[in-house]
Amino acid sequence: MAAPAARDENLDALRALMAAHSPPLHALVVPSEDAHQSEYVSERDKRREFISGFTGSAGLALITMKEALLWTDGRYFLQATQQLSACWKLMRIGEDLPVEMWIAENLSDDAVIGINPWCVSVDAAQRYEQAFSKKRQMLFQLSSDLVDEVWKDRPPVKPLPVIVHPVEFAGRSVSEKITELREKLLPEKAAAIILTALDEVAWLYNIRGSDVDYSPVVHSYAIVTLHDAFFYVDKRKVTAEVEKYMAENGIDIKEYDMVATDASLLASGKLKGSAVGGSLDGDKDINGTANSKIWIDSGSCCLALYSKLSSHQILTLQSPIALPKAVKMQESYGASGYFSEAKASQKKENLQSKLTEVSVSDKLEGFRATKEHFRGLSFPTISSVGPNAAIIHYKPEASTCSELDADKIYLCDSGAQYLDGTTDITRTVHFGKPTEHEKSCYTAVLKGHIALDVAVFPNGTTGHSLDILSRTPLWKDGLDYRHGTGHGIGSYLNVHEGPHLISFRPSARNVPLQASMTVTDEPGYYEDGSFGIRLENVLICKEANAKFNFGDKGYLAFEHITWAPYQAKLIDTKLLTPAEIEWVNTYHADCRRILEPLLNEQENEWLRKATQPIAVSC
Repeated sequence: MAAPAARDENLDALRALMAAHSPPLHALVVPSEDAHQSEYVSERDKRREFISGFTGSAGLALITMKEALLWTDGRYFLQATQQLSACWKLMRIGEDLPVEMWIAENLSDDAVIGINPWCVSVDAAQRYEQAFSKKRQMLFQLSSDLVDEVWKDRPPVKPLPVIVHPVEFAGRSVSEKITELREKLLPEKAAAIILTALDEVAWLYNIRGSDVDYSPVVHSYAIVTLHDAFFYVDKRKVTAEVEKYMAENGIDIKEYDMVATDASLLASGKLKGSAVGGSLDGDKDINGTANSKIWIDSGSCCLALYSKLSSHQILTLQSPIALPKAVKMQESYGASGYFSEAKASQKKENLQSKLTEVSVSDKLEGFRATKEHFRGLSFPTISSVGPNAAIIHYKPEASTCSELDADKIYLCDSGAQYLDGTTDITRTVHFGKPTEHEKSCYTAVLKGHIALDVAVFPNGTTGHSLDILSRTPLWKDGLDYRHGTGHGIGSYLNVHEGPHLISFRPSARNVPLQASMTVTDEPGYYEDGSFGIRLENVLICKEANAKFNFGDKGYLAFEHITWAPYQAKLIDTKLLTPAEIEWVNTYHADCRRILEPLLNEQENEWLRKATQPIAVSC
């Protein structure tokens, strides 16, 4: 990443391009997303990181002729204050004005705001345009990204191969999925759909790749009509095996940058594949009604493709792929310190000479790498000691990372990609003597973690309604956390998967939870400059065995599928109810039963100690 002085020079160069543009730009929006509205992007798509120096996964930069502002959410407030230079102002989402309202209130009438239309979703663009209309401000679609012109050493495209994902792991064949997709087009009077989200294309066509770190996806698009299917990808990535596979499944392979041209052809009814098909306006459903709509998901479709279509023919609904994809089915200081509360000074020297945030993270990755079907991590491991654990998405670097310190809490959030699934788990531990405050905070997080795990709720309930369950025990002590409580997880796909989530954010109201969805349960608490606590399991939503069925709605519950002990010495049992103590003891008993056959005797000795029943303190 460029030094602060170089980044400030890049701002000057960017402003010069803005001033020289026709029309001159009063502001430039630089989002985090790529052309597929991805959460995690490739190195060459990290434009916002390049121009601002802020490395978090979520955020938006706005550059005017006089100011540079960076919007991000509560996960990154502390990190952003550390990474932004004096040229930048941090805007806190949820506390400060949204970017479009800030522009409307602070820029002049008739101001021109430039955007790369490939990196802005339809939803975002329409929100901007509505806010700008009050002062006749213009959202201007740039023909090239100005940041790219400043970014002289932007990483090149790496033509990494597309990989066929076997049906034994995918669950269903491509032909089945495409048939089901076409069946969903008919009742909506749609003749075609444009798929832009990388994980949706990968899921539909049963392919994977290596274009984005930690997410096994391929930079690609898909267009599926009632007769044809198209796969837009850099053809240098297509092996003979993939070419044969696509041909066998009736999918035409086209160059990645042909998608814009083909969207225009689709709109005019002239897009044809190798299969014989009718025109866009001539397709009929079983009742003889014309199907002429083109389906897009306005949350993931970029403005550039949307602009190729006529407004009267666009159908904006959540992608019909979203729900089917989401519904799934040692003898060292550390070991002894995990159980006892001996003073850290007794063995601190031995610990610090061997273990750092990075070395521990690397060791964990090494363990995972020995397992069958391992394909890499699912996100950068958050291995964090003491104050670093208060940085919610902290990423340790070998040159600057902290050593493990028995006087401080250690938080590890990690996960991996396997052919047969994606994992995500967080545990927080202390290898010395935790303070009473640390124990009470940990216990409040644990109580919230349990409250969500045991929830029973009617069909139709959203994650927005459930979010409060994990926060209530923290709120009682005047504590809270600035991130959501749970996210979906892909199956050898993105570790953060929608459309559902458990969160206070309004978007969590959009999609009810359904049986066979996966979702995480991860409340936390963070004290800046001191420590952070988070506990995370993966849950499967299932039908509940409720005594009654009020309203004939059917009821749902959760089943946890993550098995790792909670650290007993961080639990203040005086703060737990008998039911919560029983939950912990049952969970630990299940950990022993499930994990014992997989471990050697030394490992099982540790496991037996870690899962001993806890009792109410006197």
